[in-house]
Amino acid sequence: MSKEIAADFDSLVPGLPFSRRGFIVTALGAGFALAVQPVMAQTAIKTGTDGLVAGEIKVKVADGEMVAYRAQPATGSSFPVILVVSEIFGVHEHIADVCRRLAKLGYMAIAPELFARHGDPRKLSNIQEILTTIVGKVPDAQALSDLDACVAWAKVSGGDTARLGITGFCWGGRIVWLYAAHNPQLKAGVAWYGRLVGQASELTPRQPTDLAAALKAPVLGLYGGADSGIPLDTVWDMQDKLKAAGGKSEIHVYDDAPHAFHADYRPSYRKDAAEDGWKRMRAWFRKNGV
Repeated sequence: MSKEIAADFDSLVPGLPFSRRGFIVTALGAGFALAVQPVMAQTAIKTGTDGLVAGEIKVKVADGEMVAYRAQPATGSSFPVILVVSEIFGVHEHIADVCRRLAKLGYMAIAPELFARHGDPRKLSNIQEILTTIVGKVPDAQALSDLDACVAWAKVSGGDTARLGITGFCWGGRIVWLYAAHNPQLKAGVAWYGRLVGQASELTPRQPTDLAAALKAPVLGLYGGADSGIPLDTVWDMQDKLKAAGGKSEIHVYDDAPHAFHADYRPSYRKDAAEDGWKRMRAWFRKNGV
């Protein structure tokens, strides 16, 4: 984060730590984020709620209540839990649909609105504005703590947190790597095209490449070989560090896939890579006890 953004962040409520500030987003809206319009209707996947309990929940965190989307089977109990971490667009329809897809497989899937204290990215049409006014103000420590709160919610709400997984996309893919180094309860993670390197700052002190040897759970990284925003040399460097660490984490690259190849509502969608990645994710979770 730049000094200018940090100064703007501190000026929101002078003298008040970020952990005590209120929530701007208190409810989830329906539909897709403005910044991703028009949606590719011919490819966007729509998963129904038949046989599911799905919708908004409130998760208690240290400074109030955070809104999240939850989907799980309508019958049964002790569901394995998967945290779903959004792109920069927040918990809009695509992320909710991912939760429903996982619920159809027998999981309790929870997608928290990790940007809730800082603004609603779903309502902004300019991506740079989303990055500078909302996403760039989210401390890594806050995001990890909020995810811990979701685990605590799941534990008392019918979820089996002994079978805990996490998956995330783009911004959320980076968070997957960080969470795998943070929570020793985690069984496995799947990071979809999450950034691996970056400049250290007060809010983002460590990057995934710094944590390759510190992962407490195996992570499967899914990356596009034609991703203009994530240089392949950083992906191969991460792979080398994972191998040197001797863990079970792996990286798979889809040679011709761009960034956001799983996003079926965007022109970047690549059906073959997305479907293969989904199969690999399912197998990864099963293999690692989720």
